[in-house]
Amino acid sequence: MLRYFYCLGFLFLANNTLQAQNANLLIGTYTKQGSQGIYVFNFDTATGKSIELSHTDSVSNPEFLTITKDKQFVYATNENKDGMVTAFSFKGNKLSLLQQKSTKSADPCYISLSPDEHNVIVANYSGGSITQFHRFADGLISNAQQFIQHEGKSINPARQDKAHVHGAFFSPKGDYLLTPDLGTDEVFIYPYSNTSSTPLDIHHVKKIKSNPGAGPRHLAFSKTGNYLYVSEELTGSISVYNFNNGQPIFLQQVSTHPETYKGAPGTADIHVSPNGQYLYVSNRGDENNIAKFPILSNGKLEEKQMKLFSTLGKRPRNFNISQDGNWLLAANQDTDNITVFKINKQTGDLTDTGNTIHVSMPVCVVFF
Repeated sequence: MLRYFYCLGFLFLANNTLQAQNANLLIGTYTKQGSQGIYVFNFDTATGKSIELSHTDSVSNPEFLTITKDKQFVYATNENKDGMVTAFSFKGNKLSLLQQKSTKSADPCYISLSPDEHNVIVANYSGGSITQFHRFADGLISNAQQFIQHEGKSINPARQDKAHVHGAFFSPKGDYLLTPDLGTDEVFIYPYSNTSSTPLDIHHVKKIKSNPGAGPRHLAFSKTGNYLYVSEELTGSISVYNFNNGQPIFLQQVSTHPETYKGAPGTADIHVSPNGQYLYVSNRGDENNIAKFPILSNGKLEEKQMKLFSTLGKRPRNFNISQDGNWLLAANQDTDNITVFKINKQTGDLTDTGNTIHVSMPVCVVFF
């Protein structure tokens, strides 16, 4: 009997050890000040503590990332004047470089994998364009196939002198690609199909016209997929739309900071909680916080119940929420730290756990 319990104890410890080795966090960075590139961490969902498992050392500025559903391949934008996309294989908690392809444009700042996993789409910020690559079953990608150049400008001469595509987001059903253009104050809605060599239908594109000077940056969908939330960097606001069959209908615009705030806005990333009850948005500039809004049954945000939480660092460009809805990690680009918050699922409030991930110039956090 004693030997039986020893065996059980050994199996329990072995199982825990194996679980502790399972990586479930990727961090993309700028490599300007000593970062090694992409970092792989184990994130303990019981304690919020992290352990570094590996990192890359051969790519420049791999800042935004996406990973395949089977967790076998990772794709990163390389945000440089000569924009590139890097494909990695991912085995044994380590990333191995497979190939690099040109985006044919400058400063790619966002990357998405289509829900069918047949295509990789990149938003090029300085180039003001979108680049599409076909993805093969072995994880490799084609040369750039479809290239869409945006044109135009808006009223802010410092930030809106030309097109600046800042994101590429698929609708929940995967039938549309939405690309916020900070430079032209528009969100482009492209019908998407994987049966064509040019999967983005430029002939039937729709546009959301943001307020002049708003600077749409990122967006998120409600849990039902019926509502769309667009973060507007230059005015520090969120615009809310009903979204049905690719047709947006404006519902509401709210501010991401108090009426008493006098500093420059810098709204950045935006996410809806997995339970669909709360929306979070990051503010940079002089604020450096996460704003939380309750989501009402009609899709609108309860602006009077907005609550702000310091990110305990500077320039929270990106943040992300764990799949279980218990954790929010905020990447503070200018202070080289990622703050780990525990989420109260009932209230949506954030509590600093005291756990911090120290990485040089973190930009993107991906749970998987």
